Amino acid sequence: MRPQERPNEAQDPLTIEEQVAWEMQAVLAWHDEDAKAAIKTLLLDCRHLRTQLATAEILISRGMGRGWRPLFDRAADQG
Repeated sequence: MRPQERPNEAQDPLTIEEQVAWEMQAVLAWHDEDAKAAIKTLLLDCRHLRTQLATAEILISRGMGRGWRPLFDRAADQG
């Protein structure tokens, strides 16, 4: 079963909670409701993105980001 099409947010903007709920449904649908497979995929994606972020931190000059540095963990208030 494939996930439903994402709601048109231009006409009816979703709250963060609604977006996350929709994304959870989509992830489970993609993995045929297999929660362990969904978690495994998300963990592997997270590992890959952390590696990419670490590489970007090394390669991006300080002037380009005007002192910005990537954060490897999200802030507590971001869900």
